[in-house]
Amino acid sequence: MSKAGVDEGVGAGGSSSEKAQQLEDEIPGRKVLGKLSATTIGPGWTKVSCLCCVLERVEPLVLVKLGEKVQPETKRWLIRLIGASQKDGGAALLAHPGEDASGDIIVVSAPCCTLLRATEELGLCKPYHNGDMLAFSYNDRVNFKDSDNMEVFLTLAERQYIVKYELDGLRAQRDLRIPGLSDSCMLQKRDNIWQKLGSAGVVVDMFPLHSLDQLKDLSDAWYSGNHLAQPLDSVNGYFGSSVAFYFSFLDFYTWSLLPPAILGLSITYFSGEVQKEMVESVSGSQDKNVEDDSGPAISGHMIQAVFSMLWSTVFMELWKRRSSSLSYRWGTLHLAERFAEPRPGFHGDLGVNPVTGRVEPLFPEWQRDLRMALVSVPVVGLFLGLVVLGMVCFYWGEAQVQQLHKDWDSLVSQTLLYMPSVLHIIYTNMLANVYKTVARSLTEYENHREESAFEKHLTAKVLVFTFFNYFAVLFHVAFFKQDVPLLRKRLASLLIVTQLVNQVTEAVIPFLVDRFISAPHRTESKDDPQEDKFRNQSTLPAFPGLFAEYIELLVQFGYLSLFSCVYPLTAVLLLINNLTEIRSDAYKICKLFRKPFSPPVANMGVWQTAFEVLSFVSVVSNCWLLLLSPQLQELCQEGGMSSKNILLLAVLVEHVLILAKVILSLLIPDEPDWIRKKREHIEYTSMQVLKQQKLHSEES
Repeated sequence: MSKAGVDEGVGAGGSSSEKAQQLEDEIPGRKVLGKLSATTIGPGWTKVSCLCCVLERVEPLVLVKLGEKVQPETKRWLIRLIGASQKDGGAALLAHPGEDASGDIIVVSAPCCTLLRATEELGLCKPYHNGDMLAFSYNDRVNFKDSDNMEVFLTLAERQYIVKYELDGLRAQRDLRIPGLSDSCMLQKRDNIWQKLGSAGVVVDMFPLHSLDQLKDLSDAWYSGNHLAQPLDSVNGYFGSSVAFYFSFLDFYTWSLLPPAILGLSITYFSGEVQKEMVESVSGSQDKNVEDDSGPAISGHMIQAVFSMLWSTVFMELWKRRSSSLSYRWGTLHLAERFAEPRPGFHGDLGVNPVTGRVEPLFPEWQRDLRMALVSVPVVGLFLGLVVLGMVCFYWGEAQVQQLHKDWDSLVSQTLLYMPSVLHIIYTNMLANVYKTVARSLTEYENHREESAFEKHLTAKVLVFTFFNYFAVLFHVAFFKQDVPLLRKRLASLLIVTQLVNQVTEAVIPFLVDRFISAPHRTESKDDPQEDKFRNQSTLPAFPGLFAEYIELLVQFGYLSLFSCVYPLTAVLLLINNLTEIRSDAYKICKLFRKPFSPPVANMGVWQTAFEVLSFVSVVSNCWLLLLSPQLQELCQEGGMSSKNILLLAVLVEHVLILAKVILSLLIPDEPDWIRKKREHIEYTSMQVLKQQKLHSEES
């Protein structure tokens, strides 16, 4: 939403004693927020511009935390900026100073009209009077169900995100001095105001507030008790669609592991050879006897390989159908495709955008490409080199402990066989954590204009590193060393150790820290002032996002689809892990972190593409692993086939399986037929509304 800029009144809010006194009259110095939350708009809250926005109860949505050294005049100016109308350069929101005008918090809410206009701009779909989901139109708002009741019409997550959306979109239309700050912090024309306030130390934090009653109800229905199904609609309403899509995918993926888990158990139970391989992979035995430790058996491993390749395709196609259904139900099927305002971190020389015609910072594309080529690519390459270094050290360490075990042949030396794997897993996890910070800094340095472009390049960097970091050793063992027993042992250790490490680091340690260190400092009673309860929420750490969660699922999916033919119990171990993962992730987001802002999304975005890419790579991986089977090679040689013909046969089988996956994906539409019709109807009605608005503007 384009802001007109900061007008004279807002800009000079702290420079005149008369205006300062007027602001004091509008925003009383000492009003208790806990009492105000159930009263009419007026005392303590900024004024609304229209009668339809006057409510009996103001709902605190977002807390803005100010720096300790922020002057009262700066806070008063900021409150007035938040409450000013958009035509005057403000955010058209409601602001309250908290306990007094000199405190370090501002509580923000949103009036009805601001919420409705943002709903239209975001392209959210809402129930029409006939029951259909249609793209919301502000001019036609009376025909949408519950459009006069924001707590029903919009979810809590949507209302809170709109507040952030409006604040992030504040831009100065002219040069302006911020009251209470030095001239070095002066706003330049088209500067992003909220980012400038953050860099100046005025705004140090901003987060959505928990609704404790809703949170308790959600917790009871989500991870407390014996609930098998997740309350996804409630998760969407409270935490937003991006969080809800993650948990929906985690739930769908977990239950989809049942077929490969049952098949893996069956193969292990009925195949004596596979049972022996499982024992050897866990015990760390390195017996190289060809007769005893052969590669994948045709009867079991071949079935597992073919099933994994086809299962991954069916799984992804069925998920896309489920995703489109959820998107329609949650009103994000038709999110607006628009030339958005530049992201808050974007900077450049001021100019006129040739596409939008707006005055905004401009940054040449060639400079961005140069930064990516000369800085981003070499740094990413450096980290990939560190992955290779870790792999070399792993092989060296493994050779040392194997020699030690050969010399000692004791229980201690057998235990030491796992040390290289454990140390390598710790190394890869630490390297991944460091790389995530570096990748974000690199993407910031590239200076992308749109938020979507920023997220796409950031995710691409992380995905490339993740694939290399977690699968390099396995691919090296499979494709270069061609050692199936070693691959099986390595995969088993990865599955077991990684799951244990993740459960401890992601659930146990945060729970203990919160229970015994953080929670005692957040004790509160019902009689405590509301602003103190809000401050307690600010003591929680910020939610780290869903990057790590998606990466974990992507790595799991890679283990299963790429290498499970050599270790049929892969799906069983993943299923057991994910049944606890659902509850631990739900507990973490509800109890251990601040509530995150959640933008509306229509699907998993680039993560969905990453899973599909892994699904196709699995064909090459499984065909190669089957080609390493001594039984298969012996069978082909008995038929008079040379090594070259065996390789050509494997390539032919690979192409046939890829064709089968493509045919499967075409036979299973990405969205149900009824969703396709709904989407086309939404697009048609949106076009009709645009035509009517154009005719109306031409007539006026």
